[in-house]
Amino acid sequence: MARSEQSGRTSREPTGPWRVSVEEYGRQPGLPPYDRRGFADDRPLASRDGLSIHGRAGSLSCVDAAGTTRWTHDCAGRPNAAHISGGRLLVTTDSPEYTPWGNLGPALLLDLADGARITELRGERGAALPGGRFLLGLEGYDFYDTVLDSWRSYGHYVIGTGIRVVETDRRIPTGSRVVRLLPGGVIERGPALNDPTGPRPLVLDDGTILALDAGVLRAVDRRLGGTVLAELLPIAPDRASGHICALSREGERVTAVIAEPLPGHPTPHAVHTWTLRLHPPRT
Repeated sequence: MARSEQSGRTSREPTGPWRVSVEEYGRQPGLPPYDRRGFADDRPLASRDGLSIHGRAGSLSCVDAAGTTRWTHDCAGRPNAAHISGGRLLVTTDSPEYTPWGNLGPALLLDLADGARITELRGERGAALPGGRFLLGLEGYDFYDTVLDSWRSYGHYVIGTGIRVVETDRRIPTGSRVVRLLPGGVIERGPALNDPTGPRPLVLDDGTILALDAGVLRAVDRRLGGTVLAELLPIAPDRASGHICALSREGERVTAVIAEPLPGHPTPHAVHTWTLRLHPPRT
């Protein structure tokens, strides 16, 4: 991977508490960083207290720390994510057939102890709340709601002090923001976003959200205050949906990947990769 001093413009005097510096940059042809969570049969979808939930096409299983399968549960689709709260398990699935909701399969609410089905729901993205409660978000055909109370908001859920959402509305121009969900369907609106389909964000130890938004790395604190940390590859809002992006973190380093489509070539993309060092708030 080549090193570049010109790849990515970082804020010299950021107004936010976190800072980043670009350590390394590379560009090469390749495939986009597709989200493959739930498609590796040997990787658990969720784990807690020595129990691991595994999924493959047509089935779910719960395995304990000794490797013993506690229970299995048949399902029509392929599990792609699981969330545990209290004694319950929420599993979202992909359908093996195309439906009016695309490849969205049913969401299953199960008893964690024995895998018994409590109910079947419809939802695309979930998150666990305390006390056996869950958020379940559904998007499509002018339907953008989160099921628990009811909010007109959908995206990547961040659970901590309250419920925050890095919205993804898949509209051009996008109306997405980083928001907080409040009781009674109330939405507290934070910084506007430019990417209608932004990747899963990172959450730092102090609750700060790192969001890769149309080629710009943004930090949003617990109060929904926003800061631009680095302009990596700024993308025009009307072109953002054609790029596929990803964020990951290992210790003090964050890796940002942006796959840029090449004109006339669906694959491969030009894949840009940055290694960034996180600088925590000064004390």
